[in-house]
Amino acid sequence: MARLEINRSGEMEVFVRVVEQEGFSAAARTLRMTPSAVSKLVARLEARLGARLVHRNTRGFQLTSEGCVFYERSVQVLAEMDEAERGVTSHDAPSGRVRINTNVPYGTHFLLPQVPAFQARYPGIRLDIGLTDQVVDLLEDRADVAIRAGPLKSSNLIARRLGETRKVIVGAPVYLKRMGTPKSAAELERHTRMGASHTPALEHWPFVERGTTVNVPVSGALFASDGEALRHLALAGAGLARIAAFQVRDDIKAGRLSAVLEERNPGDTVVFHAVYLDPARHLPARIRAFLDYFGELGMG
Repeated sequence: MARLEINRSGEMEVFVRVVEQEGFSAAARTLRMTPSAVSKLVARLEARLGARLVHRNTRGFQLTSEGCVFYERSVQVLAEMDEAERGVTSHDAPSGRVRINTNVPYGTHFLLPQVPAFQARYPGIRLDIGLTDQVVDLLEDRADVAIRAGPLKSSNLIARRLGETRKVIVGAPVYLKRMGTPKSAAELERHTRMGASHTPALEHWPFVERGTTVNVPVSGALFASDGEALRHLALAGAGLARIAAFQVRDDIKAGRLSAVLEERNPGDTVVFHAVYLDPARHLPARIRAFLDYFGELGMG
């Protein structure tokens, strides 16, 4: 009976709020509690569990490995409780916040333009979107879903394929007028071939020449941190860039960029995945709605 006297869901909610607000005082303000009450509740939770969940210090706090596990499971349990309650009411549409981390090109050219249509379908879901080309830790970054391009490293994350896109070499008309349009891989020697500084695997451009694939290294004159930066450099006439076709589709259509050496393009593609922590049977409805919506869209 003593177990029933403990408001375990309340403890979980307070602990989750402390983690997400990154501090006891900030969590206390959102919960309309005093910082000391929040601190005592977390201390009581740790005593009951027999495990340290956070390391406290003057600068804030840091989750322990046990705290990370408890946070992940608490978010899962609270989401399941919300779904259970919505299942017996008339308000069963997915709702709540979905925190998304996506790379800059996908976010800029695909996800963000689709947000109004997504919100129209799911008005109860709040999207919190972060754009970065750095690989993030879902737990540390407080993200529900991360969208990643290219091969996935083996991990305990669940992955869902969102689509794929081919690569294309582009240059601005002003650049091609100045340097000439290359007709073969050999002619690229006199061109600025811009590369991605954080992706060693993209240090060569593949071409099909006389039935075989040849690799041409990018030149060392100009590198950028992400595909969107390369796109802007290409638009400015700084050189040639080999980037995802969906990023430059509108630029090519409008004449701001031109595709070159398409007849020698090997047709290699980049696959995009959404990765997340929760197995399908525990996936909250709000996250499943996001994954289903963008998974059905594909990459076009």
